[in-house]
Amino acid sequence: MLNEIMHEAEEHMQKSTVALVENFKKIRTGRAHPSILDSVTVDYYGSSVPLSQVANISVEDARTLAIVPWEKPMVPEIEKAIMKSSLGLNPATSGERIRVPMPALTEETRKGFIRQARSEAENAKVSVRNGRRDANSQIKDLLKEKEISEDEDRKTHDKVQQLTNKYVAEIDGLLEKKETDLMEI
Repeated sequence: MLNEIMHEAEEHMQKSTVALVENFKKIRTGRAHPSILDSVTVDYYGSSVPLSQVANISVEDARTLAIVPWEKPMVPEIEKAIMKSSLGLNPATSGERIRVPMPALTEETRKGFIRQARSEAENAKVSVRNGRRDANSQIKDLLKEKEISEDEDRKTHDKVQQLTNKYVAEIDGLLEKKETDLMEI
């Protein structure tokens, strides 16, 4: 029973950090990286599909992405989808190839992205703490029902806290890495 609660709590905390990593991918740095376009969806014959399913996305140089659609009629659709996205990117088409230059980040936009990254990290920490709260309340319920002893209760609460500390530290490390990437010129 206690192992199940611990497992559920760890799973919840792990999902929080995975979600944070995905959210960090959406915050662009000055460098070109194909994962920046992961959130872009394209209208493909009436259905909305991720850009990566209708074209090859590659890094042309440090500040430029190259997109080569698998079908020529998709070029304007892909261009439209990139412009509609909230990424602030302006694609340029040359024949069947679409180039997406990454605009240089100003000090102000860097600070804005850092604020956004800190907010995402704080949301992840809150989610981790919610996992701790849920686990602790389940443990307390078991104690009330006399299914576990007070010693087991205390030990399990300590284990849950150690797990929480581990994931909060991991989130802090991810945030620090993202801030370093954003401040790099």
